[in-house]
Amino acid sequence: MKVLIVSDTHGHDENLERAVMTGITRVSKESVFSDLNNLAVITTTSEQYADCFGFTEEEVFSALDAFGMSEKKQIVKQWYDGFIFGQRRGIYNPWSITNYLKEKKLKPYWAATSSNALISKLIQTASADMKKQMERLLNGELITVSFDEQVVFSQLEQDESAIWSLLVASGYLKVEDVEYRGMTLEPWYHLNITNLETVSMFSNMFKGWFAPVASNYNEFIRALLEGNVKAMNLYMNDVALATFSSFDVGKYVSERTQPERFYHGFVLGLIVDLADKYRITSNKESGLGRYDVMMEPLVENLDGIIIEFKVRNPAKEKDLEASVQNALCQIREKKYDTELETRGISLERIRHYGFAFEGKKVLIGSDAS
Repeated sequence: MKVLIVSDTHGHDENLERAVMTGITRVSKESVFSDLNNLAVITTTSEQYADCFGFTEEEVFSALDAFGMSEKKQIVKQWYDGFIFGQRRGIYNPWSITNYLKEKKLKPYWAATSSNALISKLIQTASADMKKQMERLLNGELITVSFDEQVVFSQLEQDESAIWSLLVASGYLKVEDVEYRGMTLEPWYHLNITNLETVSMFSNMFKGWFAPVASNYNEFIRALLEGNVKAMNLYMNDVALATFSSFDVGKYVSERTQPERFYHGFVLGLIVDLADKYRITSNKESGLGRYDVMMEPLVENLDGIIIEFKVRNPAKEKDLEASVQNALCQIREKKYDTELETRGISLERIRHYGFAFEGKKVLIGSDAS
């Protein structure tokens, strides 16, 4: 949310002293050469009006008491609290709270009021690095990024960091802290997902990426859990063929970055769909290097899984099978099993998979295949 306060300092209209405009991104026509250039912009990190953008915790708890729902305070806090304006914490979403008091059901009221199509497309076509950051957020971690908090709408498709500005301004992410680095005091923002309602929004968004091939995608998940490599190959190729282009950013995407955009989108889908069975992390240190994906079981009867992705290098690998074997060799040589072993999972219960990409073609292999 952004609030712009416009003062009529030049006396053009004797009946207008000031006006308030609310919105998400900054007014695009504002400039020193425009008539609209005398704006005070209030963002989520501004101190002004910090307690005016939502209900305070005192107001929400008082309302719950009045409605005979005092025992729901903590779960309501997890779902609808989390908004931070300036230094003021404990701000609740008013739309969600009023609807919850009326319906008495926990669900994403506010996130359901818009399609989130723009945000979904921007993240889906974003770089692998941005998707990795989203993976960290989904796993409950804070990320630290730099961006222009007062970005204008036209910059969203030109400057990838502007996506963070949009996510903060729209309330899906919150600023836990801001630090200023270097001689120019460049702001770096420590971000977190706002609350369970926005976690739900992101989950539905990432599932939606594979909705056109939901049947094949679900069959792939089943084959992965069962260790059926033949079925994994069949369904993953169907999924890649149908959805690969939706992760493109244009006709100049390189043969190497295009698969990375796809498979990190795929990892986000896994994190959402298998949240009750696995803790899924990517690009973390284990053994002598950094694995691509590690799936740590949360249920006793499930195996641990390590996945390494490779984009075929024609100069070094004669075919996709060679790329798969290089991926599996890397898992073994770099001892990526180490982290799972330290958590009590024996080597006999850890499966290795190599995913090799060439264009829209995918080949999956395992140590057991």
